[in-house]
Amino acid sequence: MEAAAHLPAPLPFIDGTGTPRTRVPLGSLLLRDGLLTTEQLEQALAEKDVTAARLGEIVVAHGWVTASALAHALAEQHDLPFLDLARTQPEPAAVGLLPEKYARRYEALPIRFVEDDAVIVAVADPTNVVASDDLRLALGLNIRLVVAPAPDLLLAIEQTYRSEAGIDPDDDEDGLHQPEAIDSGAATSAPAINLVNSLISRAIDEHASDLHFEPQAKQMVVRGRVDGVMRRFATISRALQPAVTSRLKIMGELDIAERRIPQDGRMTIRYGGQPTDLRVAVLPTTHGEQIVLRLMNRPGGRLGLQELGMSPDAEEKFARAIRQPYGAVLAVGPTGSGKTTTLYAALDILNEEERVLMTIEDPVEYQTPGINQVEVNFRSGLTFARGLRTILRSDPDVLLVGEVRDEETARIAIQAAMTGHLVLTTLHTHNAASSIARLVDMGVEPSLLATSINCIVATRLARRLCVHCREAYWPDAAELEEVGRSDAAEDTWLYRPVGCVQCAGTGFAGRVALYEVMAVQGRMRRLIETGSTEEIFAEAVQQGMTTLRHDGIRLALAGVSSLDEVRRVTGDRLS
Repeated sequence: MEAAAHLPAPLPFIDGTGTPRTRVPLGSLLLRDGLLTTEQLEQALAEKDVTAARLGEIVVAHGWVTASALAHALAEQHDLPFLDLARTQPEPAAVGLLPEKYARRYEALPIRFVEDDAVIVAVADPTNVVASDDLRLALGLNIRLVVAPAPDLLLAIEQTYRSEAGIDPDDDEDGLHQPEAIDSGAATSAPAINLVNSLISRAIDEHASDLHFEPQAKQMVVRGRVDGVMRRFATISRALQPAVTSRLKIMGELDIAERRIPQDGRMTIRYGGQPTDLRVAVLPTTHGEQIVLRLMNRPGGRLGLQELGMSPDAEEKFARAIRQPYGAVLAVGPTGSGKTTTLYAALDILNEEERVLMTIEDPVEYQTPGINQVEVNFRSGLTFARGLRTILRSDPDVLLVGEVRDEETARIAIQAAMTGHLVLTTLHTHNAASSIARLVDMGVEPSLLATSINCIVATRLARRLCVHCREAYWPDAAELEEVGRSDAAEDTWLYRPVGCVQCAGTGFAGRVALYEVMAVQGRMRRLIETGSTEEIFAEAVQQGMTTLRHDGIRLALAGVSSLDEVRRVTGDRLS
């Protein structure tokens, strides 16, 4: 959410001169609002005379007043706006005006520009006139103060000034990959480099999967996909847009002179000592080139099968399917739904000395010892189908195909599953039952699918409720019926998001997987040859399959996610 939505206007200018006026004492405001008793105020004032500490510091230290309540009172006392930093994202261009050491010294954080010669600055102590004068001189602009709780402000400063850690190219030993050395123009200027580094580092720290640079008529908007939902990160002025665009293209080793056709590239950076792979997609638009970065971390350790969060019954079915000596196991769902993570959890179980494991992916997402991994390269002609044929001549026992995209790849994978190989692969479909129709549409005979598929696992990722601020509530009659608890006397609670500093005001932190595991056995094999998607789905439920919706309800009842979030990710299809 934009900062502007939380900053009342107009905001008073603070120019260091100070306008004499009568202010209500802070203690009187705290008494008026019932935040302090008379005895507590007298004790705090006495302590203030002895220690020379500020009244606000004393009452917060004793636990009598919260930092947020104090900030509200200080804002009222000085006729300044209160700023909720949990719901505000500082603009990188504004933050860049003030070095981190001064932000920490003055406990101040630039938030955004409001005019050509003014910037909004969040402070915890608006009484410090000397700090206001120093800030005005350091920034070279007029400042408009807003008041924020001290703990929130310190946390925001800590999270915002990340460029100190830096983002460096993940060079090889001969140092060939040095983007700074490619061009000496604006793209390699300090403002462009620092701004791009700051935005990418923030995306990594917030576990964003994608970072979008979207040119518009008067500015460039930067948004990140965090926990599956787009979130605005910053706005970049029109004047800086060409330098930022060129910088990103240089890092992705793309042609900065070509602005008329789409381009695709990739790069590897090192942030915080850890490598991160980024895929770069450049698309010309009406107002300039849109650039989307797909962030692909290289985690040191992956989730094992028990850490995926499947229900016991679903985990047992999945484990039984991957323990078969041959056959196909499909993980299905939309892009970014956890399909590859699920299949790699299976590979970790199967990765034993007596087996040969191979993968073909675009790109290789998890580099794993003991597994022979191949990355497709369309420019050189190494496609999924071509690589798959060669891999099958290399004597594998277990084969992971990153994605079935076309008829040729689908046929080769299914035939491999019938000829003594265990094939793990992914497919883009809505749920487990509809995967059969998708493969038939690709040209695979239903009879081959009926005899080769062991199991189909549909996945979704729902946002996980922030444990620091989630709120329990008693569901209404409709919600009770939806979760299968229609008895109003039953002790059933659901949870909803609230928002706090720890979750950046979203109410969510991280994601959790929903699973629908459809074992293919018995009558199911006959239905795959002759039945409809609806009949296959009904038979799977009859055999005990938990649907995506009901697995989500399980997580909602456990307080892991919210019912609204489950509805959002599962929709109203077969569920």
